[in-house]
Amino acid sequence: MLFLEGEIPEYSYDKAGVVILPVPFEKTTSFGKGTVNGPDAILAASPHLELYDEELEEEPFKAGIFTCPAPVFKGETENDFAEITEIASKLLKDEKFIVSIGGEHSVSYPLFRAFHRNMADLSVVQLDAHADLRDSYQNSKYSHACVMRRILELTPEILQLGVRALCAEEARLIKDRKLKTVFAHQTVDCLPVELISTLKDNVYLTIDVDFFDPSLIPATGTPEPGGFFWNETLRFLRELFSAKNVIGVDVVEFSPINGFHSPQFTVARLIYKLIGYKFFLNK
Repeated sequence: MLFLEGEIPEYSYDKAGVVILPVPFEKTTSFGKGTVNGPDAILAASPHLELYDEELEEEPFKAGIFTCPAPVFKGETENDFAEITEIASKLLKDEKFIVSIGGEHSVSYPLFRAFHRNMADLSVVQLDAHADLRDSYQNSKYSHACVMRRILELTPEILQLGVRALCAEEARLIKDRKLKTVFAHQTVDCLPVELISTLKDNVYLTIDVDFFDPSLIPATGTPEPGGFFWNETLRFLRELFSAKNVIGVDVVEFSPINGFHSPQFTVARLIYKLIGYKFFLNK
């Protein structure tokens, strides 16, 4: 399955500016499961998108979109993560804009590790209902609940937005390390665009779909009430892509619901929007 399969020209890898990387890894989901099926569901929904973006007055697919085959995971987490990092590193060296589709949130660590090894002057923006800063969870340091703790070991340059669920350990870490964490209750109908200026020039963006309100995207393992909606999120993302060089994106924790098509269509539309913002926003 390809992103926008049958609706756009089949760009060769060499001619594509965008590479879609499905990452159907699921090992540590702790409540609702099914993120292993997330990439295929989103890819299957994508051909039903309209190709013209009314906001950008452009067809973002013209940046050239190539969909990679999904890695086949063997079951040993560190080896699987090493493969993810290797794949992402190759795509980066070929100067591709990588949009990865999870899978559980833990995959953001090996994905970001590739960017961290290959780029300087780099921040991470996390849109998420959960802090994901536990040192270990259910006997795994690679749990989806620990992904930002692992990334924090690589860089302190993290901006967390939309958090509304965390444990006492995570709250203490945020205070002790003076992390830039903006809780959902601290925002009213908008996200803090003023914090974009505190970021490095290059930005890696990780979006856990539970950042959104469950009424918009219920198809995730641990939905949290009080989330964010479409227009306010796009306003923030427009500002982010306009002000900074977003060098890679992952969208994770999508778990499809049988017979309910709206959530995967929404996530596919979000991905297409991000491609548009990357290549056509400032034209």
